[in-house]
Amino acid sequence: MRAFVLMLFTFAMTVSCCRDCELSYSPDIIPYPQEISLKGGTVDVSGAAICMAEDLDSLSKEYIDAFASDLSKVTAVEQGTGRSRICFRMDDSVPSADTIPFFKENQNYSIEISGRRILVKAGGLNGFIYAVQTLKQMLPVQIYGTEPAPEADWTLPCCTIKDSPRFGYRGMLLDVSRYFSSVDEVKKFLDMMEISKMNVFHWHLTDDQGWRVEIKKYPELTEKGSRRRHTLVGHHHVSKEYDGKPYGEGMWYTQDQIREVVRYAESKGITVIPEIDLPGHMMGALATYPHLGCTGGPYEVWGKWGVSDDVLCAGKEESYTFLRDVLDEICGLFPSEYVHIGGDECPKTRWENCPLCQAKISELGLKDDQRHSAEHYLQSHVMKQVAEFLAERGKKVICWEEALQGELAPGATVMAWRRNKYGHQAARLGHDAVMTTRTHLYLDRYQSEDKKNEPLAHSSYLPVSMVWSYDPFVSEDKDAEPLTQEQKLHIIGIQSNVWREYIPDNAHLEYMVCPRMAAVAEVQWLQPENKDWERFRRGLDRMRKVYDIMGYAYATHVWDEDQKPQ
Repeated sequence: MRAFVLMLFTFAMTVSCCRDCELSYSPDIIPYPQEISLKGGTVDVSGAAICMAEDLDSLSKEYIDAFASDLSKVTAVEQGTGRSRICFRMDDSVPSADTIPFFKENQNYSIEISGRRILVKAGGLNGFIYAVQTLKQMLPVQIYGTEPAPEADWTLPCCTIKDSPRFGYRGMLLDVSRYFSSVDEVKKFLDMMEISKMNVFHWHLTDDQGWRVEIKKYPELTEKGSRRRHTLVGHHHVSKEYDGKPYGEGMWYTQDQIREVVRYAESKGITVIPEIDLPGHMMGALATYPHLGCTGGPYEVWGKWGVSDDVLCAGKEESYTFLRDVLDEICGLFPSEYVHIGGDECPKTRWENCPLCQAKISELGLKDDQRHSAEHYLQSHVMKQVAEFLAERGKKVICWEEALQGELAPGATVMAWRRNKYGHQAARLGHDAVMTTRTHLYLDRYQSEDKKNEPLAHSSYLPVSMVWSYDPFVSEDKDAEPLTQEQKLHIIGIQSNVWREYIPDNAHLEYMVCPRMAAVAEVQWLQPENKDWERFRRGLDRMRKVYDIMGYAYATHVWDEDQKPQ
């Protein structure tokens, strides 16, 4: 009896100690896992043997092999010579992905670290990628380097991790129309997305300031439409000064380069969604083919920022032919189920005075009403025509929130950029929405209130803490009814946008993105009740070392200032 009581006492003390350890154990992982349970003890992964189940797909095997190679390189111990094993096993039941409907594949994973074995379970490539990224963030930062670091502590604590993303769509937009990024620079951007467990790369390829994707049927789109004769200096709403330097010669992607980037992204579990902005933001195309505009030009690729009154003529059949031809080639380049077709900032000035557009309005029987003008409904017609064409090719469309001004194409996903309420409006109409709200998610904003000592940026201030505090379900309309649970499921994701009017080169791009991308990742991935600002700040301390090892430029304000979430 006495022995039994002693055993119970020992068990209670063990449980108590484990609970204390569990409360104190907080690895520096961003985004932080949903659930971590500490067991006690450690395992050395130096030279760990990597084993994979035979039913893993080829991309998963390649990714795990690359991790094994990196681990053996930095631990300076040949793979398979250590005492531990890291096993990767396919398991579709880990756990259900029903709450993240955007992607069909299971993005969840589990990690069980015990004794000499680490068991990783996932339902496919994305889950294995996120598990590997979690393991790498638990290891010394030297795992991100290429030099041996045998002196580092390559042990992991015994624990169980069960993790799944809050949102199925976790994206970043990169604008390459205003200023261009090379293929290698785009890949470096994708590498940071990989660390952040993001899965959608929104590639903004065309705009008023340059056309950046090769279309073989219209070769002059890149030969001429990629070049502007000069670029505005300073903020567009106050400056009238130009630099006098041509920009854009050769700055576009061949179709082979597009495929290269798509394959690279795919290997990291990232879907590339292209954007061909229409029917506005088309000066790159109009400068090349002026007959597609209402006035016939002359037009030029814009060297300034803002919104042009010149847009694609909606009254000419040639415009629709052009769009179909372009998008047909785009569909062949991008396997993504989605294509972004813009729809934002399309002034109706030219359409109001264009006889052909007015004739099209009459032909379609479009009229002004209390909500919108006939010209708004004409834009809806253009968007629907494009959506139907893409649907015939198995594609769905995403468009900016202005598409709500009129009649939204059936099945279209709305990207809300000005206010949360527009995404909520789409959800109430039964449409999916991606939240990209500029107040919290536009990374072209200043990182410090001391703007005089910062690189030129958009006028407002967006600290890391404000990005981290973003809530996609809060409406700016105080009288609005909260979304129902069913409507909330239409908010399929969160995306942060990097517009490039004031970001001319890659070092500046990285400075604007890092470390705010880490805050975006935490909002995209982590359930609100699991967020912790102080823990996140400690994670940023480690992330800073990762930036140094990987050669990323970054802003230091979150360390220099006493930032708090708002």
